[in-house]
Parts: sequence; C-alpha cells; structure tokens
Amino acid sequence: MQDKAQVDAFSGCHPILNFFYFGVVLVFTMFNQHPVFLGVSYAGALAYSVLLLGWRKTLKHSFLMTLPGLLIVAFLNPMFNHYGVTMLYYIESSGNWVTLEALVYGIVLGAVMFVVIQWFSCYNKIMTSDKFIYLFGRIIPALSLILSMALRFVPRFINQLHIIRNGQKSMGRDTANGNILQRARHGLNILSILVTWALENAIQTSDSMQSRGYGLRGRTAFSIYRFTKRDKILGVIMTGLFALIVTGCARGAVFAQYDPRILLAGFTIQGKNAPVECSTAFALLTYLAFGIFCFIPVILDMAEAKSLERSRKNIGQDIGVTYRQIYEETEREGL
Repeated sequence: MQDKAQVDAFSGCHPILNFFYFGVVLVFTMFNQHPVFLGVSYAGALAYSVLLLGWRKTLKHSFLMTLPGLLIVAFLNPMFNHYGVTMLYYIESSGNWVTLEALVYGIVLGAVMFVVIQWFSCYNKIMTSDKFIYLFGRIIPALSLILSMALRFVPRFINQLHIIRNGQKSMGRDTANGNILQRARHGLNILSILVTWALENAIQTSDSMQSRGYGLRGRTAFSIYRFTKRDKILGVIMTGLFALIVTGCARGAVFAQYDPRILLAGFTIQGKNAPVECSTAFALLTYLAFGIFCFIPVILDMAEAKSLERSRKNIGQDIGVTYRQIYEETEREGL
C-alpha cells in the first residue's frame, strides 16, 4: 500500500471528490483538442504537480521525459499528413507540401499526450490504493484490485530496481562493472531478479487478499473516510462547475477543426469563424469555469495555508495576552 498520509489539502478530501476531479480533468483533456482548453489544463496540471512534487522534479519530468515525445509527434504529423490549405514548405523528394494545419494539429496531439501524462503524475500521488479499493472494492472487487496494483506497479517497480541495483553494486555486479559482455550479463541478472520479485509480490498479494475474504458477499471493511461539511461544499462547487463546462461543450465552446483549415470556437482565424452557436462570451465563461475547476486543489491548499497561518497568529496573540495578564497579576500581588 502507498503512504496514506495527507499530501496536501485536496488529498485530505473524500476519495469520491478526488476521483471525480481527476476523472473530469482527464476526460476533458483527452477528448478536447481546443488549444485554450489544453493550455488551461496544462497550467492546472503544472501548478498542482509543483505543489505535490516540487519545482525540480516537475520540470525534470516535464522537459526531460515528456517534452521530447511532444516534439516528435508534432513534427512527424506534417511529414506524413498533408491536409490543409496553408502551405509552408515544399518537400521535393516526396512531392508534398508541409501545411500549417498539419503542423498545428501535430502540436495539439503532442500537447494532449504531454498534459495527460502530467495529470497522471498527480493522480498517482493522490489516488492511493486504499482510496481506489474503497471506491470500487464492493462494486468490482477483482477489477479494482487489479487496477490498483497496475497503477502503483511502475513506482514500486522503479523503487525495487534501485534496491536491487544497490545490492548488486555492493557485490561488483552492476551494469557499470566489467566489459560489455559482463555488463550485459549483470543487466540480465538484475532484470531476472526484478521480474521474479514482481511475480512473487503479485502472488503474495493475491493470497493475502483471498485469505482476508476480499470480494466475498457480506464482507465488511474498515474505512477512515467520512464525508464532511467541507466535502459537501466542495462537491457542490465542483458539480456546478462541471455542469457549466458540459453545457459549454454541448453548445460548441470547445469546437476545434484543423482540416482543411483551422477553425476554433471563440476566435476568428483568417476571417473565418467556427460554425457553432456558442458566443465568444459564453466560450470564455466555459474556459474560466474549466480553469477554476483545474485549480481547485491549489486554491484549496492556499486557503487552508492562510487559515492555518491566521489560526497560529490568533493563538500567538492569545498566548501573549495570557502571559501579560499573568505578569500584571504577579506585579499586583507583589505590591
């Protein structure tokens, strides 16, 4: 199981709200290709990732691991797809044009992948195994256990790999020791140990859950989660924003077309408007609602930090007043 300690203010909310939040941001990010929506989603994911992981880890994950994939997708798309009416460059070897529409659509596709990966880094930090099993353990017990194990498999796999490598390094059997053949042999040995550990761990988890009666009818389970007043207020806010976003999407606020020309809801591009009934004002309102929704964890954490600071200040003042009263009473008795 992952660490159950509270990571931030939003992680302390009810698991239903956590799962609903990530479900909404991931669905709207994956299935909407409007640049404004993607930009807002990325800003929210980046801010929350910085809050959870810190600047250094977030930037390393974003620009060293994910950004190259975005650039590859962005530049490969116009090489193989030549739709669009705005010609940029003619490739003599293939006899095709590189078009602005294909290039922009490639960037959009890469951005979708980039932002979704960023959101999943936050999801893995907040939606721990106990929360996922709490939500779906009674509805789909077997599937929830498999999904829970799969979602936490990669981080545990990486941690175990570090442990195995440190053990092999102490014996001089790391991939950095010896010639090429010895390094390959050491690497295969480490891989064999890692795969064996993964299989044994899966069998032990399965036997453990079976011995506890997991999935049996009538089985009760202890839960530390309670739907508090704060959760109710936050749930109402999130539901209202979600309804506004869905209404905007239904009216075409996120309409985006890249073939044969670029048409975006809320914008006039090359004298062309998107064929939707949604006005620019309502489209901007939809973008604002989605932005507030994406930044809910950051706003909640800032509000809680401010409330905690105010409480500490009030406590400090109360303690100061108490000590002052004691001092005055002591002086009065001495007189």
